Amino acid sequence: MPKASMQARVTGELRQMIIDGQLPPRTGLSEVTLSETFGVSRTPVREALKQLQTEGLVEIRPRVGTFVSVPSYRDVAELFQMKELLEGAAARLLALRGRVPETDRLQAVMDEADGATKNGDTERYAELVHEFHELIISGADNGKLVQHYRTLMNQLAYARLVRTSLAQPGRVRESDNEHHLILERILAKDGNGAERLMREHVRRSHQALLAGWEAQEEEERGRKS
Repeated sequence: MPKASMQARVTGELRQMIIDGQLPPRTGLSEVTLSETFGVSRTPVREALKQLQTEGLVEIRPRVGTFVSVPSYRDVAELFQMKELLEGAAARLLALRGRVPETDRLQAVMDEADGATKNGDTERYAELVHEFHELIISGADNGKLVQHYRTLMNQLAYARLVRTSLAQPGRVRESDNEHHLILERILAKDGNGAERLMREHVRRSHQALLAGWEAQEEEERGRKS
């Protein structure tokens, strides 16, 4: 396999492992161990780690080691502000396009999400949350917006964060209701309403995430005391 392809494969797989939570924050990343895991030399692993550091997913500390990054509260707040702007704009653009394949799929996703909510299947609902937002982004039909959004979501490692947010009591049902309202405005071709509701939804998701972190910290303090 060409060197560039080898590096791209290692980078992509490592990125996904961090985003999915297989490699939690603060996890040490050994070049030797990773080279054995991926069956490659240390060079593509080293280059992959440098790329992931640029993306904000990895922290390289000279003479100390390499670790999965731990985003600060400020980092997450700033990233959510950008998420709000991008997803709000995407909802507006999709609403202005009218009926397109993405809107049909959004309705099917919402039907399945309702079932997951009713059955208390948080894991499946989290997967549908991801698809709901991805459909709105792709449905905006704006390549630059999609490009910036992909980078943002990688930095957020959002798949990991959304589960913390949805773990808050009542949040799954609230989120499902918010998605319905957003979709209603999109189908009504109400760009302003779709953008406003999407931005409010992202802010509520951020608030639920912060509440989840506080609960985790309290639990951790309780175990130490």
